[in-house]
Amino acid sequence: MTRPAFKRGTPKKEFYFYIKTYCIGSCLLFMKSAFTFILIIMSLTSLAQNSIYQFTVEDLDGNKVSLEQYKGKVLLIVNTASECGFTPQYTELEELYQLYKDSGLVILAFPSNDFGGQEPLEGKEIGNFCSTKFHTTFPVFAKIKVKGTFAHPLYEFLSNKKKNGKVGLAPKWNFQKYLIDKNGHVQDYYLSTTSPTSSKIKAAIAKLL
Repeated sequence: MTRPAFKRGTPKKEFYFYIKTYCIGSCLLFMKSAFTFILIIMSLTSLAQNSIYQFTVEDLDGNKVSLEQYKGKVLLIVNTASECGFTPQYTELEELYQLYKDSGLVILAFPSNDFGGQEPLEGKEIGNFCSTKFHTTFPVFAKIKVKGTFAHPLYEFLSNKKKNGKVGLAPKWNFQKYLIDKNGHVQDYYLSTTSPTSSKIKAAIAKLL
C-alpha cells in the first residue's frame, strides 16, 4: 500500500484521518496475505495426507523405506503370497513391470499371511522365492497385515475411501491390486481374478504414464 504524502500545513484532523486509513489498509493487506499463505499450507497438507507418500514401510532386510521416494512414478501395489492359487501372477507382474518400467511404472509387492496362511515364508526367504522361481526384479517388501484391526497404515489408507478419496475396499484375497498415480493418489483397484497383464490394467497404467 502506498504511504500517504503530506504537505506542510496539513490540518491535524486530515493528517490523522490519512494515518488511520493507511494503518487500516496495511493491516488488511497483511491479513489477506497471511490468509492466502495459510490456505496454501492447508492445501499442501491436505494433498500430502491424501497420498501414499506419508507412509514408511520396511524392505526384506528390515530397513525403513519412505514411499516418498516413488514420487513421479505410477505404482501398482499388490499383496502377495507364495502358496496361493494366484501366486503365478508373479510372472505376469514381472512381465508388466518390464513392459512399462522405462516409462515410469513401479510394482510394489507386500507379502501377507492374512488369507489362508498362504505366506509362511519370512524376510529374505520371500525374496529368494520370488527371484528364484519367478525371476522378479520389482521391489518386494517385508510381510505385513493388509486387513483388519492390525492392518499396516498403508493398507488402512488404501482401503478407506474417506482417507484416499477413491477406493473403499480392503483386499479380499491375495494379489489384489491398487493403482496409484504419479502424485501418490489412489486411482483404482483390481481383484485377484484380474490378470496383471489384462488389457484393462494395461490401459489404465498407460493412461497415467
